[in-house]
Amino acid sequence: MQRLRMRIERHAVDIPVIIDSDIASELVDYITNNFPDHSIYVIADSNLSKLHGAFLKQHLGALSNFSGIISFEFGESSKNRKQKEIIEDDLLSRRAGRDTLIIAFGGGVTGDLAGYVAATFNRGVPLIHIPTSLMAQVDSSIGGKVGVNTEYGKNLIGAFYQPQAIFIDVTFLNTLPTIEFENGMAEIIKYAATLDDELLKWLENEHQSIKEGELPTLHKIVTRSVGIKIRVVENDEREAGFRSILNFGHTVGHAIENLSSYGVRHGFAVAAGMKVASVLSHQLLDYPLDRYRRLSDVIERYNLDMVTPQNFNVDALWNVMTLDKKARQKQPRFTLLKNVNHPKLFYPVTKKELKNALQAL
Repeated sequence: MQRLRMRIERHAVDIPVIIDSDIASELVDYITNNFPDHSIYVIADSNLSKLHGAFLKQHLGALSNFSGIISFEFGESSKNRKQKEIIEDDLLSRRAGRDTLIIAFGGGVTGDLAGYVAATFNRGVPLIHIPTSLMAQVDSSIGGKVGVNTEYGKNLIGAFYQPQAIFIDVTFLNTLPTIEFENGMAEIIKYAATLDDELLKWLENEHQSIKEGELPTLHKIVTRSVGIKIRVVENDEREAGFRSILNFGHTVGHAIENLSSYGVRHGFAVAAGMKVASVLSHQLLDYPLDRYRRLSDVIERYNLDMVTPQNFNVDALWNVMTLDKKARQKQPRFTLLKNVNHPKLFYPVTKKELKNALQAL
């Protein structure tokens, strides 16, 4: 078991992040000790409710204050304002109040959606994350970003809302479809490319055991990635500066997701975006060509090279990127790199420079 802590000084609180291969007893003990009188509601998508409903009912159902599972349709298309309203109305119809504890059980969509419900329901109720996808375990459950998508772009409506605790059980990864595991690998590759050369070497040298889902190896890379994310968030909770390094590949990635009507999964879109950002970094900041080639090779090894960014219309990409949260004066801002650990944040890129990068891929 790994026990990490994230210290958010603005809130003067420590957030326990438990990483283990069996979280059930620790989860129940934590709730019993900290929220004995709260009504417990689990929010999970339809797939996870079916797959792990027995786990939830076995371990949480024994608690006298367990109030049930609220389920919604699986998929990114559910991460919207209407679905948030439906969940809120469900809670209100059950007479949920300020003594409500919300548990977000699932992947990134669930964490963002349930987290946003928790942030606003009765002006904020306690939240626990139990991320079950690789993407959620190493990235989206950590840092307090919650929100929903709109037709104008991804995550444009939301808040920063920290959970009370995060429980990560790596055995859930063995139930993931291969494509969802690959989807999550994109964020780990991002950490390696931007902040951790040792992790990049692991991804290169241990790719077979990682792809085969060997638990000791998964535990190792999940723990390493979580540690990286925690350090960045502790340094810059609200993304005023350094935390923007985690947006490497996301400016183009989010635009690809939007233009595909979210048919392209987040990780695959970000992988394509990282390749674009690497070329821009090379063309504009002399980012070493061998670094770009290593990144491209790792993306290919983990089967993330499924999206061709140059197939997307430059004008369409540009129009979506001008609505991105990082845009300033209607000009997209990128996270680019001079080298590992040497980012250029909120870097202005012109449409011509974007076009040149796409042509060079």
